[in-house]
Amino acid sequence: MPKINGNEIRPGNVLEHNDGLWAAVKVDHVKPGKGGAFAQVELRNLRNGSKLNERFRSADKVERVRLEQKDMQFLYEADEQLHFMDTETFDQVALPADILGDRRPFLQDGMTIVVEFYESEALNATLPQKVTCRVAETEPVVKGQTAANSFKPAVLDNGVRVSVPPFVGQDEDIVVNTETMEYSERA
Repeated sequence: MPKINGNEIRPGNVLEHNDGLWAAVKVDHVKPGKGGAFAQVELRNLRNGSKLNERFRSADKVERVRLEQKDMQFLYEADEQLHFMDTETFDQVALPADILGDRRPFLQDGMTIVVEFYESEALNATLPQKVTCRVAETEPVVKGQTAANSFKPAVLDNGVRVSVPPFVGQDEDIVVNTETMEYSERA
């Protein structure tokens, strides 16, 4: 595995640190008035979800881990576990339901997502960047409301609240960006 300097750590990198696999969630480069610069890194353990704040100086060497990514199909949820199937080998894996966090409602039956593996252990899952959802309820269009940035609240069929432009009505399909959880376009 390649070693990188402490100042080369970026959000999303997976590191081997303290005998565990950690994902860099947030990285702040700090240059104090006294002493050398360092990277303040918020890490999340990929196995148990615990968090850790760590300082890495540029001279510190850390192991960067490359995870194998596979496209897998979502099958079902049972006992707080999400079950996925490899569409080529038909192997099935289960991941904790909370691995997707607040993006969990966007997971749909039969959806293809990216599951990341370290050796043969499934560690993480990533939703597609854009998902099509139906607007379950929203306010009706108000004539003459044409201000450039006027958005109205809407509830999607999966229960998530988003802001949509005034021209989007009830029972319309829209595309939602799963990273920002915002309206993207009409479907």
